[in-house]
Amino acid sequence: MSDEKLEEEASTAKGKPRLSDFQKTHLSKLMANPDKPVVIPEGPKRKKPKEPPEFVRFYMGSSAGAGSEVFHVYRHLRRRENDRQAIISENADVEDREMEFQEKLFANKLADDEKTSKKRAKRLKKKQRKLEKKKKPSEGDNEATNKETEDVEAMNNEKSVSSDEETDQQTHFTIGGK
Repeated sequence: MSDEKLEEEASTAKGKPRLSDFQKTHLSKLMANPDKPVVIPEGPKRKKPKEPPEFVRFYMGSSAGAGSEVFHVYRHLRRRENDRQAIISENADVEDREMEFQEKLFANKLADDEKTSKKRAKRLKKKQRKLEKKKKPSEGDNEATNKETEDVEAMNNEKSVSSDEETDQQTHFTIGGK
């Protein structure tokens, strides 16, 4: 038997397919043609209430003087208006929640940006201090080496002056001597 048949037999218990089997077949169908666009359904649309009637005739309601034949008309109109009001208030609540959510997202983003900028400034300060520490010992070394080189140069200058005098004396002798 092939490996695929063994996997199929192992995946089904008593002939009942498992959820993983459905997912596997669904994924294999999707991956069979990757160029095909995938349709992602949108969420449920908001209910739009019907417009209220412009004019209602014979609207007596459940008041005295209304006959029993009018009551069902009143009840139907009342139910329709209550449904319309409920949909309007539900939509208003959804919009309020959406506005609060957007405000909260904006506030969180501002807080995150502020936190990030503070941390960035702290990192940069730390980096600058580290660079300054590296420069200071090298500058200190340079100062020490500068002092040493100045001392050496001064000694060389003194030696050169004295050596110039010696060479001048020697040159007298060498020129006139030989």
